[in-house]
Amino acid sequence: MKVLVVGGGGREHTLCWKIAQSPLVETLYCAPGNPGIAELAECVHIAADEIDALLDFAKAEQVDLTVVGPEVPLTMGIVDRFQAAGLEIFGPNQAAAQIEGSKRFSKDLMARYNIPTAAYQSFTDHAAAVAYIREQGAPIVVKADGLAAGKGVIVAMDEEQAITALDDIMRDKVFGNAGASVVIEEFMVGEEASFFAFTDGKNILPLASSQDHKRAFDNDEGPNTGGMGAYSPAPVVTAELHEEIVETIVKPTIDGMAADGHPYVGILYVGLMIKDGRPRVVEFNARFGDPEAQPLLMRMKSDIVPVLQACARGALTQDSIEWHDKAAVCVVMASGGYPGSFKKGLPISGLDDAAQLDDLVVFHAGTVFNAGAVVNNGGRVLGVTALGNDVAAAIERAYQGVAIINWQDVHYRKDIGRKALNR
Repeated sequence: MKVLVVGGGGREHTLCWKIAQSPLVETLYCAPGNPGIAELAECVHIAADEIDALLDFAKAEQVDLTVVGPEVPLTMGIVDRFQAAGLEIFGPNQAAAQIEGSKRFSKDLMARYNIPTAAYQSFTDHAAAVAYIREQGAPIVVKADGLAAGKGVIVAMDEEQAITALDDIMRDKVFGNAGASVVIEEFMVGEEASFFAFTDGKNILPLASSQDHKRAFDNDEGPNTGGMGAYSPAPVVTAELHEEIVETIVKPTIDGMAADGHPYVGILYVGLMIKDGRPRVVEFNARFGDPEAQPLLMRMKSDIVPVLQACARGALTQDSIEWHDKAAVCVVMASGGYPGSFKKGLPISGLDDAAQLDDLVVFHAGTVFNAGAVVNNGGRVLGVTALGNDVAAAIERAYQGVAIINWQDVHYRKDIGRKALNR
């Protein structure tokens, strides 16, 4: 069969790496892809949001299954377009993708179906939002309603910081139309974890647990990022907690979406805050997390392609996934200055040498070819991901890979996975 993966980041490299292992797949395309993906798939020079061109390509090449990586094409309705043309595609349709595309939509859904989350209010009026912040006090969380590339959430430790965030979002439009409305919510304390489940709109197939590291610097300091590293499994998610997350969060969410008339199909990401063994939802995403996809898919023993097909066809009957016993850790190597401004076009050394290490894969996220060399082209550049007999061994192997790779001003956290060791 022919498979097309849409996107060009670390998540998509990981999906291509996993899909390419399936005996069912004869031809693999990725649009637009990246230099790492080019070793596994035929890269097609079509951007992830060029839906007409992607549809024309899939029809012309008679693609059997399209797998959508990033959130933007999902919220633009790529699934609706492909399905209308009779093509099989993995991901939620435009109505269901609102679970990520609108914070207000997802919070209202959780309120309707008693899914545990932080108390909140939504606002389109700046003055009313300021009054609410003054009334609630700090710490408090301010969120742009729409998509903001993972940067639209501000955890404000005092009222003035919260109001500045509100000014940036609503008045200065730093996130464009994504900030036309805001959600202001209670600050939750606890330990974060990421939970994923495949679904065909009715049935669910949970994945192993994982944990992301959102902050730019060691000890969870500095600004929020798209994610500086991840590991799986996450000891904070015990077997009992895994079951509670499925029963109190994942099932009611999938059932609620169906009851509201827009069944959710694809992979559901649940960002969690866990305190005293009880989970609450921080946010939903309509696609695989990046960098959580890297350790999760490295640990996944089962063939992913039949699962993707079954979800797309509304026929998910598989009730478990086979996992490697090993742990996996991903360390993100980022451009110096990220998540602020950074230099692009800097040549990266050591990629071939790192690739020689056993149980280690370097997933490309923000790279391009320039004059025959691989150079940085984004904030998060590489996801160095390793397996180990336990988390400690996986951490050691991942950082062995990191030590081999270099470019000017490279930045990475040195404490990825430490929380797991502390448990």
